Amino acid sequence: MSEPARILYISSEIMPFSPENIVSTVGRLLPQAAHEQGYEIRAFMPRYGSINERRNQLHEVIRLSGMNIIVGDMDRPLTIKVASVPNTRIQVYFIDNEDYFKRRFVFKDENENFFDDNDERSILFTRGTLETVKKLRWQPKIVHCNGWMSHLAPLYLKKEFKSDPNFASCKVIVSLYNEFLKEKFSPSFAKKIATSQSPNIKQQDLALLSNPNGVNLAKLAVAYADGVVLSSKELPKELTDFVAKKNLPQIAFADINANNFEQYSAKQIKFYAKFV
Repeated sequence: MSEPARILYISSEIMPFSPENIVSTVGRLLPQAAHEQGYEIRAFMPRYGSINERRNQLHEVIRLSGMNIIVGDMDRPLTIKVASVPNTRIQVYFIDNEDYFKRRFVFKDENENFFDDNDERSILFTRGTLETVKKLRWQPKIVHCNGWMSHLAPLYLKKEFKSDPNFASCKVIVSLYNEFLKEKFSPSFAKKIATSQSPNIKQQDLALLSNPNGVNLAKLAVAYADGVVLSSKELPKELTDFVAKKNLPQIAFADINANNFEQYSAKQIKFYAKFV
């Protein structure tokens, strides 16, 4: 009997560890639906300071912690934590670093200003997730990127990890949402990605980030993806045009909420079958 196909979920947010919204709903319910259909899954998200570790029973995974990720010219230590989604058999791994995730706000400060270091936080989260999966010696068949914090993962997978046996044969699916698409990131975003730790990523691979905004970050994810899910109705035309030009397998927009999630997840599971 063949082993179940493996799916890695890299999510910006997952309920109940994040407030309920479309990204956290998909991050919470879709892995469970895939698990119930026989897939083996792993789910990752950042360990934001807003998460109550005691209430949610997070605990550190010592054997996975202790790695360092280079972000720009800084060496950042990783701590890996884990917790179970209540009333399920789903575990969530949390990428933690005090400099980036200790603050009690998630993406914006108390004055609703987008954090200046959100670019660095996304680098550490995505790269840290992939390095942790390597340490687990777990080989996903599909990597599903859910939310803007995961948008660098397709680039890393197709350029930096393309020869790594853990990821060499995996396919990458990106869910696109109308979130933070107008926000500006640091002008040095691309330079911070193309570090000595990422020798296979060149500046030309990051041309889309010459104007480092949310739309171009989403385009970068699509550029290295194998499939796309249009998860918001109001996506910018320049982004949907970019998706159309790539001519990738895709799921068209359909309203997603907790009441119709069974129908949505069935469509998504059928989509996964194209890639396994």
